[in-house]
Amino acid sequence: MRAGGVRRGGLLHLGAAIDQPRVYDAGAYAELARLAERGALDFVTLDGTLAGPGPGPGPGLDTTGVLARVAHETGRIGLVPVVTTADGTPDTVAALDRVSGGRAGLLTRHAEERGPARDRTGHRAGEPGLSADGIGHPVDEPASAVRVTGGPGAPPGRVVRFADVTDRHTGAVAARHADVALIRAVNAAQAADLREQLTARAAEYGRAQGEPAVLACLRIDLGDGERAAEPGHGGGGPRPGPQGPLYRGGPVDLAELIAVWHAQGAVDGFHLVPVEPRRDLERLVNGTVAVLQHRGLFRTFYPGGTLREHLALARPPAVRFAGSAG
Repeated sequence: MRAGGVRRGGLLHLGAAIDQPRVYDAGAYAELARLAERGALDFVTLDGTLAGPGPGPGPGLDTTGVLARVAHETGRIGLVPVVTTADGTPDTVAALDRVSGGRAGLLTRHAEERGPARDRTGHRAGEPGLSADGIGHPVDEPASAVRVTGGPGAPPGRVVRFADVTDRHTGAVAARHADVALIRAVNAAQAADLREQLTARAAEYGRAQGEPAVLACLRIDLGDGERAAEPGHGGGGPRPGPQGPLYRGGPVDLAELIAVWHAQGAVDGFHLVPVEPRRDLERLVNGTVAVLQHRGLFRTFYPGGTLREHLALARPPAVRFAGSAG
């Protein structure tokens, strides 16, 4: 087993994207989230930039607003909107966390500077920015002065901070602040090396061993049904592609790939992005997840109710509102 090993008692963690290009009905996203919840997945993500024009999944639909609708139609699964550092203030994540009973996360990706002049954080002058806690507030306002979930009476510090580790900008933020880091690798050895680099950097910031959790982001094409994976896609790892590593094959071989990478301590789990959303998610849940559950490698029910509990993350200390008493 590689240095760092499998963390948190060997728990395997799985999340899935429910992005649906050109689908503008919030109910369609709720349907996929319910399917993922049936498989006891830790969380689903929704990236508005992939689903349609504008800031959310289709005209008039805001990503976190859609997930708030999904929260009412699900009971346990984590709900993670995806934003870039240039998207502005995701204040609605606070409301999503309250509505869902602590099931909210936030996945932040770095965006290169573009458009009007921006300050050193990459935001337009006068525009609210994203601090290291992943929650928007004025750029000059210290993150420690803002409660992550926001709102009077809201339980503090619930929102799980995800970071997509794709460049030096997000790598530093992930090492220092993220609860969960997403990496991209085409084999277990590469994933383990990336993990070791990340955890070593995190240790320099005084973080505990095994922090942050590391999930491999993998696009999946399960259109081949039960056929064996194409050469290079099965136990040997996915193939590189323009949108990231891609696995193409059957759900059983995918289960084996997941089991091997996890057993070797390369990752804590996977964030899986279906190429064909409805088809691949259904085969993932009914095939891959079912195999992992049968082998005792993945949960069959949710023992807790919050995303932090699903991911076995420690609850961060409460921080106060700016100007609050005490």
